[in-house]
Amino acid sequence: MPRTIIENIVIAQYKSQTFFEFCKYTTIRFFEIVYFEEGSGTIKINGKTVNYTSNSIFVFIPDDIYIVNPETATSTIAIKFLKSFFRNNNSQNVKLPVNDWFRKIEEILNSESHELREMQFETEADRSHLVALVNMVATEYLNKQSFDIFIIQNSLSVILHLIARNIQFINTSDSVKEVKSSKIQQIINYIHSNIYNSDLLSTKSLAEEFHMADNYISEYFKKHTDVSLKRYIINYKLKLVETRLKYTDLQYSEIAIELGFTDSSHLNKTFQSYKGISLSAFRASLA
Repeated sequence: MPRTIIENIVIAQYKSQTFFEFCKYTTIRFFEIVYFEEGSGTIKINGKTVNYTSNSIFVFIPDDIYIVNPETATSTIAIKFLKSFFRNNNSQNVKLPVNDWFRKIEEILNSESHELREMQFETEADRSHLVALVNMVATEYLNKQSFDIFIIQNSLSVILHLIARNIQFINTSDSVKEVKSSKIQQIINYIHSNIYNSDLLSTKSLAEEFHMADNYISEYFKKHTDVSLKRYIINYKLKLVETRLKYTDLQYSEIAIELGFTDSSHLNKTFQSYKGISLSAFRASLA
């Protein structure tokens, strides 16, 4: 059965099930990791059916709907971050690295490869580490007598980091899918990884990082992506702004500082220029 210790994070563990009742938390789930410890069957995700086997790991994002149909007895562990977890009014969450966790999850929300629901890993070592950590969290979290919040907190941090890292590994744009290690993809990955450090994303810094001339890297980027380097960086930042407006109650000034805008006025002007709508109107439309 599901159990909650950290406010708005739910752990559910099921052993040798041949039928899974639709979980009551699904409608308010924000982000979910499901590990199939053993068993086989199919999982229907947003109308599409895929197979699962022992050691399969799936990641779900907001508004996903899934149903598990076991063909053999199946044991699972699910870690569910509820939508309200990233709201500031949760007093229990103040001491947790909530913003760091959100940054990891948003990489997955904004990934071009999140349609690939079963996790793929760059190395089997990463899969083994993730499985071990999921089991560790479940053991601590579901212990009715006692639990160690330090272990849970740090394990969740590493779990999210591993998922984000491996999502990034398979997250290649359509134009470079055949060459995952291409220079342009390395530049894109670098931008995504350092989006919160504007100094590292200047033309000069990027040129130095990728051993190109200052006046050539922008031309190279535009040639391979059909969008200017500056515009790509701003577009990605504004995508992250949208994510924060949707899933957090951060103030505009907080979002502006985090993403390298001068202030909320600068952010709002840029957002309106690129998106055709103000920050307040966008947030209001979500309601």
